[in-house]
Amino acid sequence: MRIASLGSGSKGNATLIDDGKTCIIIDLGFTLKETVRRLQRLNKSPEDIDAILVTHEHADHIQGVSVFGRKYNTPVYLTPGTHNPERMGNVPDLNYINCHRSFRIGSLGIEPVPVPHDAREPCQYVVSSNGFKVGVLTDLGHITPFVEQQYHRCDALLLECNHDMQMLDNGPYPWQLKKRVSGLHGHLNNEQAAQLLLKIDLSKLQHLVVSHVSEKNNSAELALGAVNSALQPESTFTGNLVVALQDEGFDWLEVK
Repeated sequence: MRIASLGSGSKGNATLIDDGKTCIIIDLGFTLKETVRRLQRLNKSPEDIDAILVTHEHADHIQGVSVFGRKYNTPVYLTPGTHNPERMGNVPDLNYINCHRSFRIGSLGIEPVPVPHDAREPCQYVVSSNGFKVGVLTDLGHITPFVEQQYHRCDALLLECNHDMQMLDNGPYPWQLKKRVSGLHGHLNNEQAAQLLLKIDLSKLQHLVVSHVSEKNNSAELALGAVNSALQPESTFTGNLVVALQDEGFDWLEVK
């Protein structure tokens, strides 16, 4: 099993998960041309993608979904609340999911996880194959007990570290936007992400990917500092720590 990213941040998001039999993309926030270009960097073609899973309807997560789905007849999975026909247009193979029920796509088991975010019916995903478990957790305003429960004992975890509170407070955003970003239905800050790591079982974790890092209200150094403080000195995590970049995402990480 392996994971990679086409890019992570407010300008576009897409995460690939591949177990050698089935390859999915979680979210697709890039134009079709840019998506194809970024897939080539990972030695993938559009025809290799078996399905697109959508977390919520914000543009940086759905910009390329409908165009890609139409051109390559790729199945799209999302909650009924996430589907906005006026924005997405026709999607030939559209599949509604219940965010409280697991399902399968080929050889991959999919566990949707409802999260608190300022969208109509948002969820994140835990994907499993051959005894391995990959968690994708971004775009939520706070950690609920259910979220904490679902992300125990992942083999790889993509975790949002969106903003540093001091940078957000002193940054250029208008007050209302600052309030939304830092609110209970906004985005995780560095300390919230670190607190989750202190609460979940990291004993199987091979890769921890710091994701959805704000270019205006955070830095990779601050996010890594917060995460490292949670991982030291008593943490069971001994794996690989990676930052998902907006322009480059990250290359394939093997889970084995």
